[in-house]
Amino acid sequence: MSGDLARFCFINLGILLYATNETMVATVMPAMVGELDGVQLVGWSLAIYELGAITAGAAAGRLVSYVSLRNNMAVAALLYAAGALVSAVAPSMAQFLAGRLIEGLGGGALVSLAFISVERLFPRNIWPQLFGVMSAIWGIAAFSGPMIGAIMVELLSWRWAVGIFTLGGIAVALASLTVLNTAGASRPQASSDTAPPFPYGALGCLAVAVVLIATAGVDIALLRSSILLALGLVGLALFVQIDGLKPRSRLFPSNLFSWRSPVGSGMTMVAAFSVATCSFGIYGPLLLTTLHQIPLLTTGYIIAAESISWSILSILVANAPLHRERSIIVVGAVMIACGVAGFAYTIPTGSIPLILLCALLQGGGFGVAWPFLTRVIVASAREGEQTIASAAVPTMQRIGYAVGAAVAGIIANASGFSEGLSREAAATVAGWLFLAFVPLGIVGCLAALRISSRANRPQFAAS
Repeated sequence: MSGDLARFCFINLGILLYATNETMVATVMPAMVGELDGVQLVGWSLAIYELGAITAGAAAGRLVSYVSLRNNMAVAALLYAAGALVSAVAPSMAQFLAGRLIEGLGGGALVSLAFISVERLFPRNIWPQLFGVMSAIWGIAAFSGPMIGAIMVELLSWRWAVGIFTLGGIAVALASLTVLNTAGASRPQASSDTAPPFPYGALGCLAVAVVLIATAGVDIALLRSSILLALGLVGLALFVQIDGLKPRSRLFPSNLFSWRSPVGSGMTMVAAFSVATCSFGIYGPLLLTTLHQIPLLTTGYIIAAESISWSILSILVANAPLHRERSIIVVGAVMIACGVAGFAYTIPTGSIPLILLCALLQGGGFGVAWPFLTRVIVASAREGEQTIASAAVPTMQRIGYAVGAAVAGIIANASGFSEGLSREAAATVAGWLFLAFVPLGIVGCLAALRISSRANRPQFAAS
């Protein structure tokens, strides 16, 4: 049993590295932009990281059919370490983003491999408990990331905050060779003819679409930016179409955004809120520091509070009765929308208690709604698509974050950051950045109401 415990602790290191880094970078962004410039590319820092994670996460599930879990884990950890090193020594924002892409590839693979490891290395009867612990670890990591970043910047520099993850990646790579020494971890999972194909076309289309949207916001020009944005949106629609044409490699269930079923309404809600809520995590610390001289450690605590409220409320509502879940989803959706709308007022005014309240509403709304929303989507999926549906929620969330980061970059640069970082530009950006996403918050609430309507309720199997 001690060997199993050591292996379980080890595979969670990948989640710890990925989630900590994801929330830490926003906290160090003000210090980094002050040295590297490139405020126009701030939105890319999350978009490119999530794109790498989406691609690698999808790839990892296929690669274990050909390469052992242990070797996959080692390579992913080294890739993550290399990305952290490239970002830490970057002389320009462009090189920093290149490192973020590499980090995203390694980190996304580590997270995917952690869940695969539970399935392959541990008895089925303890999976629920293990997945619960992994969720708690994700919350702890997301909570600690901003604080680590702020403390490292105060004591050393943003480069140390980013570069410390190089050592973490190397440590995981070395440990994987000794800890993952079981037969299940050291042999490929299946023969090549039983492995599902990799969705090259769909993910390639997604990557091009997000890059086009992000590029539209770097150098704002009406005609050029409009064309790039339109092409990016067409690319997203094409991505959905291509994914639906490949049953064996598809990432999403049928009727992806159709409101005639809880699956479509639920996935619409996931997409809308994921796009609408990433602005604070990307631009919040930068705006608060520039506008109100709020210390990095304080902004780090606020972002951390959003993450921890997600985890706490998710635990508190976990045992709610089945007949209440759709009402709970609506409550969570309203909380998220109120948080998004509230930032439009509180960020420009700089009231720390009100900003904290909005962060708690936004994070807590996700914690309230997401477990039940996922259960509704999976239970409502067509026969044979339940597994796809369960994986589709986090995948759509990452895609939403990538698209939202790209769109936030367009709004921020069009509002003033295209001219550089200044207090005047930050004031204009703060006024528009969060207000622009309020309509998506409304869409998310309408989707939640559609899920809760009696006409849209499937018959659940008795459990």
